Order: sequence, then C-alpha cells, then structure tokens
Amino acid sequence: MSTPAHIPERRPERAVVFGGSTGIGRGVADAWAASGIETHVFSRSRPAGAGGDRLVWHRLDFRDPEQAKEALRTGIPERVDLACYSAVYFTARREPFTRVSEADWLDQFAINVHGLSWALRAALPALRTAGPGLFLHISSEVVYNAGPNRSGYAATKAAADSLIRSVAQEIDPAETTFVQALPAGMVDSPGIRARRSTDFDYSGYMSPATFAPLAAELARTRGVPYAGDALVVHPDTTWSSVAEDLPVSQSRPIARV
Repeated sequence: MSTPAHIPERRPERAVVFGGSTGIGRGVADAWAASGIETHVFSRSRPAGAGGDRLVWHRLDFRDPEQAKEALRTGIPERVDLACYSAVYFTARREPFTRVSEADWLDQFAINVHGLSWALRAALPALRTAGPGLFLHISSEVVYNAGPNRSGYAATKAAADSLIRSVAQEIDPAETTFVQALPAGMVDSPGIRARRSTDFDYSGYMSPATFAPLAAELARTRGVPYAGDALVVHPDTTWSSVAEDLPVSQSRPIARV
C-alpha cells in the first residue's frame, strides 16, 4: 500500500559507530540497532555474538590511513542521523613514559586522535544533512585525572576532548550537536580482558550495555538537551554532567620498592 500524498513518508534513521564491534561502541550500536535504526559499524573486526547480524559492518583500521579514508569515503551514507566515535587504542599494559615503545605511542595517536579527526571530516556533511545530527564521542576519566603510567592514553584522550569541544563551537547546533560520554568506572571489554589474568574477577566492572539507555535518549533527542556537555555514565545506567562532579580516577599508585 502506498503512502497517501498528504502524509509525508517517515524516512529511516541511520547511524554510524566507529569502533562499534566491541566495548562501549558495541553497547551504543546495539542500542541504536535495537530501536530500528540502520546502524553501520566501522571497525577492524566484524561484530560477533547476539545482535551482530543487525549491524552493517565496514572493515576499517585507523592505523592504515589510506584504507581508513577509503572506507569512510565509500561506506558512510549520504545522510546520517547519529554518529558515535568509540574507537580507542591503549597499550597492552601500563608503563612509564620512557618505556612506551614508539609504535605504541604512534598507534595511540593514530586511533585516538587522527582517527577521530578523519571520522569527523567524513561524517559531518552527512550529519548536517540530517539537521540536527548527533556526534557522540566516548571520552575517558583520564582527561580529568591524568595519572602515572598512562601518558599516551592521557595525552591522546585529552587531545580528543579538546578537538570535540573546539569543533562543537564551529558548527551550528541546528546542524550537528556534540556530546561526550565516559564511564564512571572500568568497563568489561576485550581490550581490558587482554590486560588481565585469566582468573580476574570482573564482577565490579561496568558492562558496555550500561550505555544503552543514554544511547536511546540521545537518539530520541538528538542530544539537544546535552549539547556541548560531557556525561558520566554510572553503573546503574544513570548519567550526570562532569560539571556536577568529576569522575573518579582509575589510575593506580606507583609501587615503591
């Protein structure tokens, strides 16, 4: 049955998630896809497990600039309502600045900073077409609590935070709103599990699905009530602004011997 001429046809919503195959990005991608939004995931690995078949996967590796830029150029739809940047790289273990390898240092910048800039450049025209589109950046408490043995991660996440806040002041909020979100504690993800022992207890860690209620709220409102804010997501799935209370540091003191 065709839609009557006097009733405008409701266009399908589209979303893109950079780094959406696992971790917080996957929690956001699953929430958007579950609500009927056509959700594209750009990541190195194909989304697996429950709900993975609802996500449109595009292979992308920000450590390969030419491949990444081509994937962004050909894969992002002409109109995007929602975008989330959750791609992240941190070293296999925390270590002092002087021991961080040059390869690890450069990879952190390639993914946490340069990748974000490429994603912004690629997605902004499509988000502006949606008017307003939403750009959600997954930040970190390390932006506010730089600690020992996390120099590369702290430097790159602080740079990413500054980039988002700067670009947000250049773009008309009627075209694109910018929101940042970060977990109040550690999140159980493959990246974190790779740094833990096989018998580690994750019962005190947050789940990526904890971000689903915020993702749904941002999809409903296009982030307008939270424009320019950084939101701390708590284990009970509520959230608050960093302006109300800074997140707790996840840094560990240096052991003195």
